[in-house]
Amino acid sequence: MIISNIAAPLLGLVDTAIIGHLPQSIYLSGVALGAMITSFTYLLCMFLRMTTTAEIAHAFGARRSDLAQQTTTHAVVIAAVLGLAIILLRPVILQLAWAVIEPDPELQRYASQYIDIRLWAAPAALINLVVLGILLGRQQAKYAMGLVIFTNAVNVVADIILIIGLDLNVVGAAWASVLAETSTAALGLWLIRDLLPPWRQWHITPAYFKQFGAMNRDVFIRSLLLQFCMAVMTGYAARFGAVTVAANAVLMQFLMLISLGLDGIAYAIEALLGAARGQGSRHKIRLWMRLCALWSLLFACAYSVVFWGFGDGIIRLLTDLPEVIQTAKLYLPWLIIMPLLGHWSYYFDGVYIGLGLTRAMRNTMAISVLGVFVPTWLISQQWLAEEHANHGLWLALSLFLLARGVTQWFYLKRHQRRLST
Repeated sequence: MIISNIAAPLLGLVDTAIIGHLPQSIYLSGVALGAMITSFTYLLCMFLRMTTTAEIAHAFGARRSDLAQQTTTHAVVIAAVLGLAIILLRPVILQLAWAVIEPDPELQRYASQYIDIRLWAAPAALINLVVLGILLGRQQAKYAMGLVIFTNAVNVVADIILIIGLDLNVVGAAWASVLAETSTAALGLWLIRDLLPPWRQWHITPAYFKQFGAMNRDVFIRSLLLQFCMAVMTGYAARFGAVTVAANAVLMQFLMLISLGLDGIAYAIEALLGAARGQGSRHKIRLWMRLCALWSLLFACAYSVVFWGFGDGIIRLLTDLPEVIQTAKLYLPWLIIMPLLGHWSYYFDGVYIGLGLTRAMRNTMAISVLGVFVPTWLISQQWLAEEHANHGLWLALSLFLLARGVTQWFYLKRHQRRLST
């Protein structure tokens, strides 16, 4: 589950690492900003992966192949339609992004090139989310891992050819990711071919569409709020200059590395709890919750130790630009404590999806963003001197992750008390 979780983050990580070793930091800043906006767009649709995992796992536990096929059909159709809509809305997405971020003209030009190319693969990228959800829901983690290895092998080879070999820089990074996403979608649909009915038998069931749509709506709102916080870390930092944007982009890859492990555990608990829910087994639900909580804590401690001992080396692997390295090292301590503060939020996300508590997931996210992240961000920018303003962004993100874990724990306790009565 952990290894199969690295597809989308590694596309940006590989692009960042290769671009980060080119002689001008503007290339790294352009790819970082472009990848942030592209990821923001795609990750708003992460509800497709989450709800698909929950429904497929429930069908898997209940041994309902008809329900699994119904979920697959609805999810693929929704992914394809949303992907086409994103392609048509490319100019609007760019206009909205630049209205909010307001980068300098050169940075905007490079980032626009990257985004405009990447979004052509939107249908493939969203179908990949559905395929991943199906494989994880059926507990076929090895197939998901194989798909991930294929994705990143294509991306690495294409990056080397297009960026280094053909000297295409930002454009090459974008086309490499497009090639990786589209080829992965084709392979993924082949892997789930047993759940895809003949084309003439594809149809939408209104009652199920309403139920599935309600779950997707709740997780969409949750994803929108989460990606707003992630976007602020790169987008708002554009006000501090290209070097700070690049440094934050490098450090955000640390957060992606955290997600590889902690989200992998969350994916596992989604599948395990979903199957246990389909079987109607409260004993298994309690067992998986305890075991996954232990693994989440162990991984959080391991991440903090690794970042404390090797953080400087990881930064230098991602870039060799001296000014970016020095700036990133100033904010590295935030990444050392962040796994310990935030691992509960990853864990409870998996619990909530597995138990089908999507509305509560949405509400706890709203409280954490609007009640903690936004006030901390705005107040810190008013009170901190300009040279320390970026510390305010990292403080807001750290407290936000902590708040998510606390609010999710509190609600789950209330939910368990209601069930017991």
